[in-house]
Order: sequence, then C-alpha cells, then structure tokens
Amino acid sequence: MQEHLYIVSYDIADTKRWRRVFKLMNGYGEWLQLSVFQCRLSARRHAELLELLDGIILNGHDHVVMLDLGAADTVKPKIVSLGKAFEEVAREPTIV
Repeated sequence: MQEHLYIVSYDIADTKRWRRVFKLMNGYGEWLQLSVFQCRLSARRHAELLELLDGIILNGHDHVVMLDLGAADTVKPKIVSLGKAFEEVAREPTIV
C-alpha cells in the first residue's frame, strides 16, 4: 500500500461548510495553517476524501486544491517555513 503526500488547501465561501471541511480534514491529515493540511493518503483514502469533500462543498462557490507531491516514503519536499516550525507528517497507524 503506497501512500502519497498531499497538500490540501481550500477556500470555502460559507462558514458552516468551512467548519465541516475543517473537521473532515482533521481526520485525514495534519493541520498546517487556517485552510491548509498535509496528508499521507493511500489511493483508497484519497478517493474516499475526494468523495466526502465533493459532498460538502458547493460547486461554483467553494474551491479545494489537492497537490500530489509523490510517494510519501521517497518525496523530500524542500520547504521554507517562516515563523512557526514546519513538521512533515509522519506515517502513523489510523484507528477507525
């Protein structure tokens, strides 16, 4: 099961939908900034997340961007972080 590292950013027009997306993303990745998460996802979890997000957002009003950085075990992102320290998401077991 190969996981990829994703950066997910979103702009949600409605506060209620924004909270739903934020809560959902907390279950799939690590919070970086207000509307930005980093996630290690298998193909199955990626598809699941896309389906759940599509059920929450309002097309034409909201926007979600998922950047696939590649295989999580081999990708070495070059990151410049000012202010708070940046920590790459580690592989951990998921309890469902």
